[in-house]
Amino acid sequence: MTRPQKQIRLAAHFPGVNNTTVWSDPRAGSQIEFSSFVHFARTAERAKFDFLFLAEGLRLREQGGKIYDLDVVGRPDTFTVLAALAAVTDRLGLTGTINSTFNEPYEVARQFATLDHLSGGRSAWNVVTSWDAFTGENFRRGGFLPQEERYSRAKEFLATAHELFDSWKGDEIVADQDSGTFIGRPDAGAFAHHGQHFDIQGRFDVPRSPQGRPVIFQAGDSEEGREFAAAEADAIFSRHGTLEAGQAFYRDVKSRLARHGRRPEDLRILPAATFALADTDAEAEELAREIRRQQVSGATAIRHLEFVWNRDLSAYDPDGPLPDIDPDVESEHLARGRAQVHMYRDPIATAREWRELAEANNWSIRDLVINTGNRQNFVGSPETIAKTIDAYVQADAADGFILVPHITPGGLDGFADKVVPLLQEQGVFRTDYEGTTLRDHLGLNRPA
Repeated sequence: MTRPQKQIRLAAHFPGVNNTTVWSDPRAGSQIEFSSFVHFARTAERAKFDFLFLAEGLRLREQGGKIYDLDVVGRPDTFTVLAALAAVTDRLGLTGTINSTFNEPYEVARQFATLDHLSGGRSAWNVVTSWDAFTGENFRRGGFLPQEERYSRAKEFLATAHELFDSWKGDEIVADQDSGTFIGRPDAGAFAHHGQHFDIQGRFDVPRSPQGRPVIFQAGDSEEGREFAAAEADAIFSRHGTLEAGQAFYRDVKSRLARHGRRPEDLRILPAATFALADTDAEAEELAREIRRQQVSGATAIRHLEFVWNRDLSAYDPDGPLPDIDPDVESEHLARGRAQVHMYRDPIATAREWRELAEANNWSIRDLVINTGNRQNFVGSPETIAKTIDAYVQADAADGFILVPHITPGGLDGFADKVVPLLQEQGVFRTDYEGTTLRDHLGLNRPA
């Protein structure tokens, strides 16, 4: 029996300033002005995307005591941006990354419940943890948590937030029959949680929101992260963009759901995906090469090499050969913030491998970083990209994709205008929204 075609889920990631964005392109706009967010969100909604996704960094990266060049314009607050976007969109889901290591359940639950009310049921929470003591310096607790404690705290954080979301069990505000005034039932919003990480009790002051709870995203890829997603998440933000890796990840995570009393359709798997779109496949390949060169300036190439060498390499020519000295594995790392510090477990071996690659291909430092860095997931004409995305979804490498354009805010426009109509013609993507909430868009049930 032939399986019906799966419906593709599409979302848009406003990338901010990072190694995906080509901020130097003349078409690039502000990463912080509200008009950029509005343009991006309205394009996604015009294309009937499921949601817009915002990442968040709680501290700017530093290298050699200076703010990293791709972080220089800063990061606006997630909740503020999403609440403002709720007023200028009607159906688009609004997903924010909020950290469970440096926040508190009551505050976060109250903010998401409020956003869900303001947006008519379109909020989603990407639950993340943080290992980074450098980031922790921005918070009064400071420090960091070991990995096992991070996930322990995250699980209890989410469980506590769910208790708060569920503390309003129905129509808790009712009209007094005699006076006609509104009164609250005695147990409305009452909660008490006594656990390892949180010991709180009181009354939650936001009534149950349109979705009951926000859609829960999770982005971890470790064993703990996969199990956490299988037990708790509605969707997982995957980093596995190739067909084979995507299929392996998909099988693994979906196979874990049954032991948590869940069905495969209860969890959506959505890898991030970059793209290079042009009129022909050949033009797209050339565009992809140009994008990669734009993404790696000379200064960026040197900074990337410094992650591995752990040395100040500013005296080196990015268009010259790699350093012949070995990485410094004894000193404190000169890069601080986010995951780059831990990307390379064996710097000496990595440096040796890169020297061999550079010598074999006659690559400069910049050439090496360009050719060993991330490549676009989808490259081609509108027809090629539409066909490839559909093939990945039908082959169970993903349930859809979170698209990350290289230009903000206009980088999504071509995909919306040229690729989405082809997917709609194939019958694998909606032509209009059929519901009002993000759970409707993703085909997820409202929690009881």
